[in-house]
Amino acid sequence: MIIEAQAPTRIDLAGGTVDIWPLYLFHEHAQTINFAIDQYARCRIETRPDGKFLFASKDLGKQVEIVSHAALKNDTTLPLISKLVYFFKPETGLTITTDCMAPGGAGLAGSSTLNIALCGALNRLTGERFALQQLPFIAANVESQVLGVPAGYQDYFPATYGAVSRVKLLVEGVIREEIVTNLEELEARVALCYTHAPRNSGINNWSMFKSHIDGDPIIFQKFDRIRDTALKMAEALATQAFDHIGALFAEEWAQRRELVPGITTETIDHLVEVSLRHGGQAAKVCGAGGGGCVAFYCEAGRKAEVEKALTEAGGKVIPYRISRHGLEIKVSE
Repeated sequence: MIIEAQAPTRIDLAGGTVDIWPLYLFHEHAQTINFAIDQYARCRIETRPDGKFLFASKDLGKQVEIVSHAALKNDTTLPLISKLVYFFKPETGLTITTDCMAPGGAGLAGSSTLNIALCGALNRLTGERFALQQLPFIAANVESQVLGVPAGYQDYFPATYGAVSRVKLLVEGVIREEIVTNLEELEARVALCYTHAPRNSGINNWSMFKSHIDGDPIIFQKFDRIRDTALKMAEALATQAFDHIGALFAEEWAQRRELVPGITTETIDHLVEVSLRHGGQAAKVCGAGGGGCVAFYCEAGRKAEVEKALTEAGGKVIPYRISRHGLEIKVSE
């Protein structure tokens, strides 16, 4: 049996970082806003009769062979694949090949998206014991095992469902709602550019997480401001107030720059300056920052001009469409 799955990565618009349990519980109405794009993460699973597990990641250039199910949980070469297979417990050996269209370290949630693609494929292989709505939580929990620290929730929902997501972080649970808006207009206003440098892996949420748990009032205030911007972003998208979104992009970026030292670089600052001279209204890093991709909000009708200027300034523009669908799975013999 062969199972192939793909899921879309995402551009985050507002509310990131607040999506880590249990931090969002201290910020009423916490939510994150993002949209799925057609930079897909893909996996191919083929059953094998010898009981062995052969995993290969094309984008990472790594592969590993594991001879038993019990040995999966100790693999450090491709631990996300191994821990997912260990969790789903297939009754056969597997060859798994993975790849992601998004550049490594782009801040587009490539690993979380691949996680959802693998969860979907393995769930199908093992008899669909879990409903679709359970997969984001399985993915987040397994990724936390791999990282050794809590994973945020927002990245798994655009990969699962596509389109524009409002991920509501509530006491009663994490709930995804689709924001119905003009997707063509949103595509026409947001440019995406890779800085040619992966995001800074030294920028992580752990020290901030500890400060929040310790009750740092400054961190609490910063999270509240990020939450407030996300609420306004959701309202602007739902009412199709696209001329107001540029100011919210700028607001989100200003708050994020204060949140973590080193979130910007000279390259990012230069690209932002260039965009503002050619029809850009504001910009923000995708994901953790310190490199990776930057999203630019453009004046109506000027996205192509912004993209041309970014390319001439040394950036790598990534063309995309908003993915109207999330996780897709195909089975063949």
